[in-house]
Amino acid sequence: MNVELRHLRALAAIGDEGTITGAAAALHVSQPALSRTLEQLESRLGTSLVERTTRRLRLTPAGRRLYEHAHRILTQLDDALTEATAGPRALRVGFVWAALGRHTVPVLREWRQARPDVPVEVHRLADPEAELRRGTVDLAFLRTLPADDGALHTVALYQERRMAALCESDPLAGADAVGLADLAHHPIALCATACTTSTELWPAGRRPRHTFEVANVDEWLTAIATGEAAGVTAEATGHSHPHPGVRYLPITDAGPLTVLLARPHTVTHPATAAFADHARRILRGAAGAPVTDAATAPPADGPRTGATPPSDALVPPVSPIA
Repeated sequence: MNVELRHLRALAAIGDEGTITGAAAALHVSQPALSRTLEQLESRLGTSLVERTTRRLRLTPAGRRLYEHAHRILTQLDDALTEATAGPRALRVGFVWAALGRHTVPVLREWRQARPDVPVEVHRLADPEAELRRGTVDLAFLRTLPADDGALHTVALYQERRMAALCESDPLAGADAVGLADLAHHPIALCATACTTSTELWPAGRRPRHTFEVANVDEWLTAIATGEAAGVTAEATGHSHPHPGVRYLPITDAGPLTVLLARPHTVTHPATAAFADHARRILRGAAGAPVTDAATAPPADGPRTGATPPSDALVPPVSPIA
């Protein structure tokens, strides 16, 4: 088909930016030149990759698949060229908010002691699942099940409690724990980059009347500390993001979250399996709520039940239900 790297770079930039204008600027080429490159790629493949609207471009299903492959290919090429002169690269691990909470440092410290030849880079990302698919990270800690399309494998590490986050002056902040009904009277701040909570967590008819979305953990904490809202989050958040104006309390009637370690189906770093084994070994002894065969994996965004994979099994993901 005579597809060249410039074609893949063009599609990757268009998918990232969402417009020809933005993609052309990112690639430092003219808009007409980028449009011609895209048209040439579509012609050589014999399929449409982009749907054009008056305001924005949208990838077709075929375009989306090739976009993800293109990112992986380009990342692997960049890695290969870098390794040719600088040696093997670090293992890249992504997470959204809190990685493993209080377990993060022990896992990374013991890996460093055991494998000083393989450094680890930890990256906080808005969407680690997307970055796994693009190949920009090798592993990611997740608290939501990835899409069931065979591209990613997940392993369940352990379970952790759901916590309420309240303003320190809130009347409930002095309690030892709270229930979902206590929180339903508060506005609930939902974070666009965490997605571990929605109103589906509450029983029908007893859900919060008002929710609003914030962009990141800093906005989430500010909304709670100022008394504008309450939040529901994973236990690890309280460890990784303490705040003088926020009190974290266990929720007595909300099921736990399962912490997952995900990787691409096609391994992108030779130390991936070794790091996954290391994390499972450390967390099996350290985590307060290890996953068992009988445990359930409560949903991030709603009431979803089903068997959680055992902590030493590498399994295909289960499709999330909204």
